[in-house]
Amino acid sequence: MTGLSLAAGLTSVPGGSEDRAMVLAAFMAFVVLSLLLCILAGPEGDTTADFYTGNRSLTPVQNALALTGDYISAATLLGVSGLVAVAGHDGISLAVSSCLAVGLFLLLAGPLRNAGRYTLGDILAPRSPGPSSRIAAATATLAVCLPFLVLQLAGAGSATAHLLGLTSLGAEQLCTAFVGVLMICYTVLGGMRGTSLVQIVKVAVVFTTMLLLAFLVLRHHHFDPGALLTAAEQGSGLHDRYFEPGHAVGDSAVGRLDFLSLQLSVVLGGASMPHVLMRINSAADGVTARRATRYAIAIMAVFFLCVVIAGLGAAGVVGGQEIRAVDSSGQMALLILAGELGGGTSGLPGNMLYTAVACSVFVTVLAVVAGIALSAAAALAHDLHAHAARRGRLSERREVRSARWAVGAVGGLGILLAAMAQGRNLQSLTYLALTLAASTVLPACLYGLFWSRYNRTGLLWTVYGGVACTTALYVCSLSFSGTPASLLPEHDFHLIGLQSTAVLAVPAGFLLGWAGSVAGRRARPTQATGTDARWRERVLVGAREE
Repeated sequence: MTGLSLAAGLTSVPGGSEDRAMVLAAFMAFVVLSLLLCILAGPEGDTTADFYTGNRSLTPVQNALALTGDYISAATLLGVSGLVAVAGHDGISLAVSSCLAVGLFLLLAGPLRNAGRYTLGDILAPRSPGPSSRIAAATATLAVCLPFLVLQLAGAGSATAHLLGLTSLGAEQLCTAFVGVLMICYTVLGGMRGTSLVQIVKVAVVFTTMLLLAFLVLRHHHFDPGALLTAAEQGSGLHDRYFEPGHAVGDSAVGRLDFLSLQLSVVLGGASMPHVLMRINSAADGVTARRATRYAIAIMAVFFLCVVIAGLGAAGVVGGQEIRAVDSSGQMALLILAGELGGGTSGLPGNMLYTAVACSVFVTVLAVVAGIALSAAAALAHDLHAHAARRGRLSERREVRSARWAVGAVGGLGILLAAMAQGRNLQSLTYLALTLAASTVLPACLYGLFWSRYNRTGLLWTVYGGVACTTALYVCSLSFSGTPASLLPEHDFHLIGLQSTAVLAVPAGFLLGWAGSVAGRRARPTQATGTDARWRERVLVGAREE
């Protein structure tokens, strides 16, 4: 989601100032409610288990709802529905890929919970003890979280400014700071339990809204799926090519490779985002983690079915050309569809429909950035400060205090970067964050959990080599420069004609992990001990709390 596209949608959808006033009122009501929830559900004491995992007090259903909230970002909500509206087959494929990410995470949920405690560093440190593994885990976590945090904050700040009728760059930056401060308050006051409750409320709001929107689209077509598909095909402007692949990034060989790379980053990166890994540590044990993930898969399947129906409805009811006229990527399809369907009802009901959709977007942004900030802060406080710097000799009270200060530091840096980036197209930061997760976090977790010969050298090569390789590929790609949709559209020094470079970065990350482990064994041969057997028992059978 880019701030410019969301702002354009808020100012172009029918309804004008009356709709925007209702959205603002609903948004402020959620802010007050969520802050109250964070205060009431915040940590009862200054213990790390309470702040990082909520003492693992959430039920599997509650954990599933919170996990679903972590997966549903504004980019997912608006991007997938918009791609269905303007690109048909490619958008539906992306919705399936998003569900597959949760399916892949199901395979890892049990072992990750059994191996981990709070952070990525806790998962990796037992296989390669020492501060270097903790520093590497924190580096990977921050590298993934910061781009995603900047993207969400910038979009929310820009949209909030336009909602208030302010269009200047300074107003957008001020609203970005406002949203960022809210996020810091949520995380500092609520910890894992508070942010989980915010995620649950968010899922309830977003899921109900999407069910309602899907119902209205189906009713508009007399509950005839065939009529809906025919209307979408005709209204899209692509006619009989609507359900053929190749509309998102082109039908050439390079375009198909680019879309394959995007799907690869969604599936692999979505399954290994640091805030998702931290979420699963709030489950009581590996069995509970798997159960919560299964529930999340079912919720996500219904949610994305509603998203696809809404995208098809936007193509059929609004029309592909009208959607592209507002935003070429189609990300305003949901808001425009809500305005169109709301126009068919008089007075309050029509305004409420648009308000519900717009408020769902804001709710999604606020909840996601709180989860990202918590995982980044935990990496700083738990991995870097408590273990790498203090070698585990920091008291729990001081570590929680350090974590709260780290939330402020991460939030402040995110606010600064998001304010500086206002006015730019930040959509490519999604590609960067997902690719970083898929090329660094995923290989480190898979090797660390299941490959007995993985060692410290392999971990360091995986993380530092993966981050360097992925960042270099991003800078050389079309996402960074070379097109109007690039991060730096005024420049053109791309060497790779791809927007998503996951197809190159992910194999490089796995290869670096293997090569580093081989090099590490040659430099420092190890003797076989019972350590690996105990580790496998812990990962595959169940966790023993430290």
